[in-house]
Amino acid sequence: MGCSKNRVDSEHLMAKIASAGIELLPEDHPLPTEEEIARDPSCRVDAVIINTCGFIKDAKVESINVILEAIQAKNMGLIGHLFVFGCLSQRYRAELEQEMPEVDAFFGAFETGPLLEALSVIDKGGLDTARHLTTPPHYAYLKISEGCDRTCSYCSIPHIRGKHISVPVEQLVQEAEELAAKGVKELIVIAQDTTYYGLDLYGKRSLALLLEKLCAIDAIEWIRLHYSYPAQFPQDVLDIMGSNPKICKYLDIPLQHASSKVLAAMRRSIDGPATQKIIDDIRAKVPGVVLRTTMIVGHPGEDRREFEKLLAFVQKNRIERLGAFTYSEEEGTWGAANFRDSVRESTKQRRYDELMELQSGISLDCNHARIGSLERVIVDSFSDGVFVARSQYESPEVDGEILVGKESFFAKYGDDAQPQSLVGNFASVRIVGANEYDLIAEFI
Repeated sequence: MGCSKNRVDSEHLMAKIASAGIELLPEDHPLPTEEEIARDPSCRVDAVIINTCGFIKDAKVESINVILEAIQAKNMGLIGHLFVFGCLSQRYRAELEQEMPEVDAFFGAFETGPLLEALSVIDKGGLDTARHLTTPPHYAYLKISEGCDRTCSYCSIPHIRGKHISVPVEQLVQEAEELAAKGVKELIVIAQDTTYYGLDLYGKRSLALLLEKLCAIDAIEWIRLHYSYPAQFPQDVLDIMGSNPKICKYLDIPLQHASSKVLAAMRRSIDGPATQKIIDDIRAKVPGVVLRTTMIVGHPGEDRREFEKLLAFVQKNRIERLGAFTYSEEEGTWGAANFRDSVRESTKQRRYDELMELQSGISLDCNHARIGSLERVIVDSFSDGVFVARSQYESPEVDGEILVGKESFFAKYGDDAQPQSLVGNFASVRIVGANEYDLIAEFI
């Protein structure tokens, strides 16, 4: 559950479980009914493992609801054992153990060893590079570090996941090579803070070096950067983005705000003018880049004047992809200990709606500007007569999609062509239509 970093943790765990000969069922695999188990007891699921998220209130509620559903299934005899691990149990194990005794065991985010022991799986050690992919086989996430050294006022990640620990370059290259051997063509580089990478291991920011090594893997054709922190942004990353065609002209850079006053309250180590400068630098060094960012509205100290500065920044910079959250006071954070959550929930929601209405128009304009362009896409899926694809400007799961009808496929490839043969492969398209989120295209 939760973020893509949690997904990678699950994939590493699943690979170790599968290596012990244990059958893994897909997440959407239906549980057997009581009647089916009565006829064939062997069809009962032996164990369910839930990797939880505990980042913000909504994520915690979702995790708890999933656990409760699993408890109900266990009480009905549909599953044998129930194990919970990840961020939620890292933060609240004592409370969860008291409130949910039906769960066989709770494990913290880093307790995969004890969890494997509970499953009678022997961890053979060695480099932790093996993955059981849960994404389509043509793309995968590459988690390059754990934890975070930042002290942002609103964020509980350092409290949950600890200090920043970079994965050595050699290990990441080996993992990427193994993914490429499985058919992965696109790597999505993730961490709590990707631009901090290497500072703890090598004494300097080393993301550009890592990217250079990853680009040397022949089968990897796209490399996409997420979770890049704006303060002290390493300029050599922009240099390689601008010069190496394997690096997507796409950058996820969570800015969170544009007001110097609010950024200081957020403890973001950057002010408004510096935020504007990094956007200008990115646009100048990587022409045609598409940016994704997130903003937080309603942080303590954000009055109408500071919110207007955020709106002006968004209007000026016309960032292609922008998501927003309302401030959520999280226990254990600097903000919870030092601020009063002073902005009313109704005000937060109004500001959120106002910001997203502004962004809606910007997103529509940006998409309309691409009509007529010729783009290289990777095809993610085909169903109900429609291909779902992405260009280098769209990241899976968080961005819009490029939709292509089957008629265009047969016109291009012939009546006897098999649509599924294109899934996971690259193709060329012309953009012919657009809405706020998605693009319409035809194969060329």
